[in-house]
Amino acid sequence: MTDYGEEQRNELEAIESIYPDSFTVLSEDPTSFTITVTSDAGENDETVQVTLKFTYVEKYPDEPPLWEIHSQENLEDSDTEDILTLLKQQAEENLGMVMIFTLVTAVQEKLNEIIDQIKSRREEEKQRKEREAEEAEKRAFQGTVVTIENFLSWKARFEQEMAELKRKKIKEDDSGKSKLTGKQLFERDHNLDTSDIQFLEDGGNSVEVDESLFQDMDDLDLDEDDPDYDPLELGSDED
Repeated sequence: MTDYGEEQRNELEAIESIYPDSFTVLSEDPTSFTITVTSDAGENDETVQVTLKFTYVEKYPDEPPLWEIHSQENLEDSDTEDILTLLKQQAEENLGMVMIFTLVTAVQEKLNEIIDQIKSRREEEKQRKEREAEEAEKRAFQGTVVTIENFLSWKARFEQEMAELKRKKIKEDDSGKSKLTGKQLFERDHNLDTSDIQFLEDGGNSVEVDESLFQDMDDLDLDEDDPDYDPLELGSDED
């Protein structure tokens, strides 16, 4: 007949010698104790830690002990669930043998995996940010790739801006019409150079001339044989 009590006492002594700094007895009836398990140091000496509480049942080790996570540090909820699942699996595989050391060793290895995963996730995040920074720098030098969508968007904005500029120019031209010089008016309206002719045509070519302003050619003493004779100077003599 198996002496469960003796096996439990012998294992308890061995566990206390293996984990002197992390082993704590909570009660003797039933026998209950805690063992704190810490991972190896990770990046920046970071660690994860869990304190396991075990309680012997009457027929341990033929029946698995009770366990729970008493406390933890730097673990996600998913990590604690994984640890509880691992303890159940290891206990089922080691029924009939004292198993506390085996369970604690399995949890120790699991914590080391977790710290490695944390380090790996941080390294991946670092590399992702570096890739994003490199891609952003490349885009800054290469400019924006032209697609149908962004071209149509640019075209709509351009046409809107041009229409606005045209409206402003028309408004400025209208406000400046009263200030145009004669030359500007002439340049803007080429009909001005025919306005005088049009005026004469509209008057029926009727122009009145005062004949008294002219002398009778018969009254003038003209010597056409005179070599100095110049008809163009007749008017100046009268003056």
